[in-house]
Amino acid sequence: MTGSRAMTALVRPVAAPIACAAVLTGLLSAWVATGGGGTLRRMPLKFELAAVSAPGTQGAGTAAGTYLVIKNLGGPDELLSARAPASRRIVLTRRGTQPLGADGMLQALPIPARSTTSLSPLGADLVLIGPGSLQVGQAVPVTLTFRHAGRITVQFTVTPPGTP
Repeated sequence: MTGSRAMTALVRPVAAPIACAAVLTGLLSAWVATGGGGTLRRMPLKFELAAVSAPGTQGAGTAAGTYLVIKNLGGPDELLSARAPASRRIVLTRRGTQPLGADGMLQALPIPARSTTSLSPLGADLVLIGPGSLQVGQAVPVTLTFRHAGRITVQFTVTPPGTP
């Protein structure tokens, strides 16, 4: 066998797999570049002291305030809304001089970058309207919707009236 024939005999069996690998690499790169591969995102938000204060003596059907500490480890974000199966509706309120929407509620709560934001009935708060019967110690899943972090479900623990 001459040198060129020997080289052809060596290259021919590996040419098809190499061409397939190159085509597949290109297709996968295009899929990831267009967002098809999803994104690897670390959770920039951490949650602590998630509690729902059970309604007082007025009983079920009233409102229940919440306590929550949000630690933002990333860039700025906003809390846009919340929902829970244990409540007809959840509204975002704030005591003080913050601008409110036409319905008297906050439209969004800014969550500054690399900061800690606390929610409580004394300031910014998520209020469960018509929470039904809540038992102290019960876990209540609340899905929070953030502008950048998306939807995150946090387990709130029901506490005695007026306590975090």
